[in-house]
Amino acid sequence: MEKVFERIVSEKMAGTRLDVYLVRGGLGLTRSQVEKLIKEGKVLVNNAPTKPGYKLKKGDVVFAKVEIKPKPPVIGQDIDVPIIYEDEDLVVIDKPVGMVVHPAKGNLEGTLINALVYRYKDLPQTSDKTRPGVVHRLDKETSGLLVVAKTDKALRSLASQMADKTARRTYWAVVWGSLPQDHGIIEAPIGRHSIDRKRMAVTPFHSKPAITEYTVKKRYDRLATFVEVKLHTGRTHQIRVHFEYLGYPIVGDPTYSGRSTRKIFNVVPSNFAPKVKDMLEIMQRQALHARKLSFIHPTKMVRVEFESPLPEDFKKLLEYLDSAL
Repeated sequence: MEKVFERIVSEKMAGTRLDVYLVRGGLGLTRSQVEKLIKEGKVLVNNAPTKPGYKLKKGDVVFAKVEIKPKPPVIGQDIDVPIIYEDEDLVVIDKPVGMVVHPAKGNLEGTLINALVYRYKDLPQTSDKTRPGVVHRLDKETSGLLVVAKTDKALRSLASQMADKTARRTYWAVVWGSLPQDHGIIEAPIGRHSIDRKRMAVTPFHSKPAITEYTVKKRYDRLATFVEVKLHTGRTHQIRVHFEYLGYPIVGDPTYSGRSTRKIFNVVPSNFAPKVKDMLEIMQRQALHARKLSFIHPTKMVRVEFESPLPEDFKKLLEYLDSAL
């Protein structure tokens, strides 16, 4: 399948490098992939090939043609899945740490959806064929609850509830430092990082509104804060991005500053260094857990609520903080 990108450079984007412009413009490729495309002469500026570092001018016409490979079909695999509730309409899963939700580049097998396709055969199709029945997702290293639809009716109902916020998702997290407020709302738009396409960021460019609400459950001096988090929108990596943006990254998060001592000690006093080291040894991933999930059942029309116990690493982290402070 071929994707065509054609834009006229605005005054606002004048002076931007060509490779950065294409990445920010939503071509769907990483910066290294864009550079390769430009060097192969497959990107034209005013009908002529140029270099990745070319500084664009207002009115320049940028044209690129990219071959997009179709996604392979999802392969069913006999993988154990921790199911906490199931009926003819849906299945609620307590996703373990390390399990990817759906197949993607680099993870075509061994995912939750591979397991569910094997188990149920005919999950309802979404706009993305690699995500049958998927209503919402959790990151690979985030544990906890998610619901998957087994029928078209359930898929429509649950997707609608996620969109209009009648479905409620509550997370528990531990962040570095002592949050300045007991309750707060982080409202900042999220989009792809302008350079690293695997990351998200708070940005005004090609972004969507994002709102995260948090309430402090317990403070551990100026070392860490245990919080309950509610999502008012559902952007990729939203909680992780928002707490990094706030300056209090989630403990252990390898992507969003939760393992960066430079960022950690911006909010944690240096005398806590030995405890920071201990916490990072306990928590090898982000301290984020999808604790509760509530929604109106698509056919029974009653509100149902599910709760997930904390996984062992998260429990050990809290036990350590309780004993150390």
